[in-house]
Amino acid sequence: MTPLTEGNPAPDFNSVDQSGNIISLNGLKGKKIILYFYPADNTPTCTDEACNLRDNYDLLKEKGYLVIGVSPDTSKSHHKFIDKYKLPFPLIPDSDKVIVNKYGVWGPKKLFGKAYDGVIRTTFVIDENGVIEKIITKVDATNHASQIVEELGLK
Repeated sequence: MTPLTEGNPAPDFNSVDQSGNIISLNGLKGKKIILYFYPADNTPTCTDEACNLRDNYDLLKEKGYLVIGVSPDTSKSHHKFIDKYKLPFPLIPDSDKVIVNKYGVWGPKKLFGKAYDGVIRTTFVIDENGVIEKIITKVDATNHASQIVEELGLK
């Protein structure tokens, strides 16, 4: 698969969130989306990222963006994560890795010298027409909302 770049159409997906609500990118046309991919619920960095987006959710909404998270975790895990941290946005379980593969964010990683495959933390900002406006690969988990706003020039 050719890596996605800014200006490409975002790959469509048809999935359900943690509560079984259908989410499809085509169904969100006309809306601006912050689609963030993260490795796992309840891990330190992923929790920092989710809570930072939660704490700045009103600002992102005010700027016209919907926030959607995607990880290979189950609906049950996402429910617990949302409840525990009071997250105001949906999380899509992608256990079969269809969406992460479409977006090219599944690949080799290293942790403590051990190589394995996993989700490469990445955020895609998608415009109203379904086009990738920005790809953030060096995510600052503790300041992610500010990073998004800054990179988009939305101050």
